[in-house]
Amino acid sequence: MPLDKDFLLMLSSSGVGDGEVDLGNKLMRSFLTMLLDLDEIPARIICMNSGIFLTTTGSPVEDLMQRFQDQGTVILSCGTCLDYFDRSDKLVVGNRSNMRETVEAMLHFKKVVSP
Repeated sequence: MPLDKDFLLMLSSSGVGDGEVDLGNKLMRSFLTMLLDLDEIPARIICMNSGIFLTTTGSPVEDLMQRFQDQGTVILSCGTCLDYFDRSDKLVVGNRSNMRETVEAMLHFKKVVSP
């Protein structure tokens, strides 16, 4: 699978859309699976707010996040968010990040996608 060096995926929630949490979680799994199936591999994934639950212990998509990382995707989770949700010691995929890295990435990447 080719890594798209212009593609940044922003995950600011653990699910897709507002409303039913279970539905949002199913949609997130489906979205991430489709990216993998279509060989659309982002160079970077940044998780913010409740999106950090996708990279920490108990993640419903840990297997998918690991597959992205195995393909070369750099996965970053907001440090402030990890602290806020008391999940700093529960990061299982990727690394801790900060707002500077997030803003620089958003300005640098040509294709920024958020489901």
